[in-house]
Amino acid sequence: MGKKNKMDKKLYESELARLQIELVKLQEWVKHEGLKVVVVFEGRDAAGKGGVIKRITEKLNPRICRVTALPAPTEKEKTQWYFQRYVAHLPSAGEIVLFDRSWYNRAGVEKVMGFCSEEQYQEFLRSCPEFERMLVRSGIILLKYWFSVSDEEQEKRFLERVNTPIKRWKFSLWI
Repeated sequence: MGKKNKMDKKLYESELARLQIELVKLQEWVKHEGLKVVVVFEGRDAAGKGGVIKRITEKLNPRICRVTALPAPTEKEKTQWYFQRYVAHLPSAGEIVLFDRSWYNRAGVEKVMGFCSEEQYQEFLRSCPEFERMLVRSGIILLKYWFSVSDEEQEKRFLERVNTPIKRWKFSLWI
């Protein structure tokens, strides 16, 4: 979003406060009704997933709404059923779980970076719709969001991370 398209700061803060009140109401509804909610945030690096998650959770009760951002799988996890490490983080009744990246890593990062075989990738494509149907049939409300930015904006944000010490932690190196 260019400077000329930038939202007025007072309007932004007012709208953010209004929406955060709605999120608190949602949280109370989820708790009262015993619902199980999973929200998946996927997308390009530096597209704003983390900032959105931060704004969503800012005013919510961490006992009801938690963020799951799994690190690279351990050697043991690499030997397990692919979805197993995610199942352990699913919500119980009255909880919301926000996945900062998810099982879609297999089709995105892992495939592109060569961290999974072609057979593992193809199995993911077959299994993922079935896995998600099982989640929904079990009563989980599943919401998925994809974030994107232009190549130019992504490069600008990467450079900010390199040149701004308080943003460097966002950089992860693939080894």
